[in-house]
Amino acid sequence: MDNIVIRMLMVYSSIKYQHILASALILFAVINLSLSANSIKYEEKSKVNNKCVYYGTGWNKVVFFDDSLFPSFHGWLRFLRQSYLSIFPVDDNEPNHLKIVRNVLFSVVKPKPFLSGSTLVAISEDVLTKCLNLNPVIKESDVFLKFVSGQRSAGVPVALAHRYGGHQFGYWSGQLGDGRAALLGTFLNSDGNYWELNLKGSGLTPFSRQGDGRAVLRSSIREFLASEAMHFLGVPTSRALSLVVSEDAVIRDEFYNGNPKAERGAMVVRVAPSWFRIGSVEILAFDQELRLLQSLLDYVVRHHFVHIDVEKKDKYLMLFEEIVNGTAHLIAAWQSFGFTHGVCNTDNFSLLSLTIDYGPFGFLDEYNLDFVPNTSDDEGRYSYRKQPSVGYYNLDKLKVALDPILTKDQQETAEIILNGYYEILNRTLLQRFAKKLGLPSSPSTTDADLVTMFLDLMRLTHSDFTMSFRQLGEAKLDDLIKGDIHPTHWALMQLSSSRKFKIFLGKYLARMRYLGLSDSDRMRNMCKVNPVYVLRTWMAHSAI
Repeated sequence: MDNIVIRMLMVYSSIKYQHILASALILFAVINLSLSANSIKYEEKSKVNNKCVYYGTGWNKVVFFDDSLFPSFHGWLRFLRQSYLSIFPVDDNEPNHLKIVRNVLFSVVKPKPFLSGSTLVAISEDVLTKCLNLNPVIKESDVFLKFVSGQRSAGVPVALAHRYGGHQFGYWSGQLGDGRAALLGTFLNSDGNYWELNLKGSGLTPFSRQGDGRAVLRSSIREFLASEAMHFLGVPTSRALSLVVSEDAVIRDEFYNGNPKAERGAMVVRVAPSWFRIGSVEILAFDQELRLLQSLLDYVVRHHFVHIDVEKKDKYLMLFEEIVNGTAHLIAAWQSFGFTHGVCNTDNFSLLSLTIDYGPFGFLDEYNLDFVPNTSDDEGRYSYRKQPSVGYYNLDKLKVALDPILTKDQQETAEIILNGYYEILNRTLLQRFAKKLGLPSSPSTTDADLVTMFLDLMRLTHSDFTMSFRQLGEAKLDDLIKGDIHPTHWALMQLSSSRKFKIFLGKYLARMRYLGLSDSDRMRNMCKVNPVYVLRTWMAHSAI
């Protein structure tokens, strides 16, 4: 097995691929295709082409020929590794039993398939082919269906549930962990990127607390669509491979109003370079498991921040600086697309600055700074307006968790790094919003004033966040100044209800002329970064 040649062997199964969620798939396709049509450009990874990939110590070496993809899922499984078993201490006592776990990062679990069976209803071929090097033909495979629905089969590694803690709504919640998810393994693809496969809705784990370990179709569709939509918007995010649905009943109180009802159970396979989060660090610091904490951080540095020398004494400071910078850029991306996560607890903030754990998220319709998508967030702690400050709060909790393994001088330096968060965030926010207006990527004070004026106009007129930017990029400024607004540009019509709109347009046009930027160039630049579609709540509901 040291040197295996992957050949194109077309393997078909007798399982018929059923599309019982046509609306969800159509919506996913519309979002995907519309972003391409809107000229939003994304750099594509290089294709596999006569490339030899070394899978490191303990990984096999694979040779790819002629842009080949794995045509056999059973063959692909040979390269799926549960590497954490040999890296970290793991709890393997009484899988799936609720308990407090100490001195480990993971517990062995046994995913529980649905009693009524599972039907594959959605798949992301982009994840399938580009992330996992799988040929789309495998979606017809019975082995693949069993894998994505939690059924054990030969060659599948033992599953793990991750132990972590977290601050939830401002309070330390102790042990949390993967209460309804299981890590199926890690795949190193032909581009040299690690992808961890995580099955959500797979049953009880030691960390399920009061839950049943299940997920329902409603939330699973939302997570599947949001993961892929955010990726194609260019926002760092986990991805979604597949969605399966069953006839098993799962009881949920959707609106937290005391009226639970039965819903259909579902499972989603999510993939990400890593699922480690701020809460992964917090639980080890809180329980004073400092040696394990250092082992975790060393692993994160070696595998995900390879430019940091793991032998340097300031390596944890350097890692913290990377996470502060990455978090600031992530939240700036959220704000620029009107995305509101909904549950910004420390256990939902990735160490790699990815958007993870899609729950009651939402995109802005009208520009309402106090928008809260989570119906249980009565105080609006995680509103759109407060996401930047929540980012700082979570990073401060990470710094506190790092303090026990830092020297006094390093702790002071960490405080300085943390205090630089807002400067990074505000600079990145301004750059992003200036770009949305077709302004230079190094905006001036004048550009900042224009951004502020336009945002204030949207707020005062209750105009649509996404379409105000998009339609401004579709219209000629000379026409707008004359009051000639096309009937289809309804967001601009709303903006024009304020007398301040013409004042803005005059200053905006003067700035463009000063920059020597033609109106056609402005329009083209704006349409590259402002989408027509985001995953609005009504779109997700129509798919459900």
